[in-house]
Amino acid sequence: MKHYYYIFTGAGLSSLMTVYKMALSGRFNDKSVLLIDSNPKNTNDRTWCFWEQGKGKWDNIVSKSWDTAWFAAKSFKKELDFGDYQYKMVCGLDFYAFIFNELKQHPNIEFANQKVVDFADLQTHALVKTETENYTCNKLFNSIYNPDIPKKGKHPVLQQHFKGWFIKTNTPVFDDSKATFMDFSIPQKGNTRFMYVLPVSSTEALIEYTLFSEHLLPEEEYDSAIKDYITGLGITDYEIADKEKGSIPMTVYPFWRNNTQNIMHIGSAGGWTKASTGYTFKNSDKQSEKLIRFLEQENDLRKFYKTNRFWFYDLLLLDILYRTNKKGSEIFTALFKKGNASPVFKFLDEETSLSEDMSVIVKCPKSLFIKALLRNIFRI
Repeated sequence: MKHYYYIFTGAGLSSLMTVYKMALSGRFNDKSVLLIDSNPKNTNDRTWCFWEQGKGKWDNIVSKSWDTAWFAAKSFKKELDFGDYQYKMVCGLDFYAFIFNELKQHPNIEFANQKVVDFADLQTHALVKTETENYTCNKLFNSIYNPDIPKKGKHPVLQQHFKGWFIKTNTPVFDDSKATFMDFSIPQKGNTRFMYVLPVSSTEALIEYTLFSEHLLPEEEYDSAIKDYITGLGITDYEIADKEKGSIPMTVYPFWRNNTQNIMHIGSAGGWTKASTGYTFKNSDKQSEKLIRFLEQENDLRKFYKTNRFWFYDLLLLDILYRTNKKGSEIFTALFKKGNASPVFKFLDEETSLSEDMSVIVKCPKSLFIKALLRNIFRI
């Protein structure tokens, strides 16, 4: 049974970011590291988007960025003022290739293309079982999400679920200087539903149908909505170059309470997804930085996580959407109606002061949030 100092079960965004930063730091070169995943990470299986001020550390793999975008509701369409922010897109395959190109230069880091079936904290170390082998390690970081875990708690659990078509047209139809950030003009059908349009050229774009709701849709409903939207844009002659589909948990369930001295849950399995939006890339970037600093000083993985006021803000929004899912359009329209997106971006990135928090929160429908506050006041 082979032993490693660190094992990462699941080689998704959070694990790869963390191990990449371990490698770059040079401070973990004496520690053996194993990444285990049944997916070899050699396909373009997903797209990540995030907003950022100025030049960032991931710019060399950003496939497209936009300085502005459209926001649409049923009654209006507005060009958003991003200020000094950009909306950036990273393709999964570019990210994987970039990370693994760096990791292969570090002989202390290995990858096993296997399926994890179980793991456990044995007090002095952790055990990992795959379908073909068993491993032990000093510390285990698990990013394999178990959807049954948050259902055991008392917190609302929604999904950001989506399907996207990468389409190519024979004639120029897109303005690739502007994305469509959220288009709520589509039928809501009792849910929070919107479209993204991410044009990478005048003839190519990712058109994505996204919902914040408790349950997934039948496969054909996603396709039908995307097809209708494309038709509504006046596009009739196009081909589907690729498709993507996914579901991201939106919950403030305290995943960190399941951590042990030797096992930590990270990524969506550890609550690293921004609960109120489903955005993952930026939050994982920040959390992985914190984890690297933590590991340089601490040995007990139970000490890593701390809640903050943004956890409670997310709880209020999810409480509203869980009870009255159709209210999402109203809430996000209130946030972006005046077109000034940069304070909202800063708030969603959890980088605002308390006074800046209030300037964003007062834009929201007050009665909805007051009722949610009264329902959840004792969870502060």
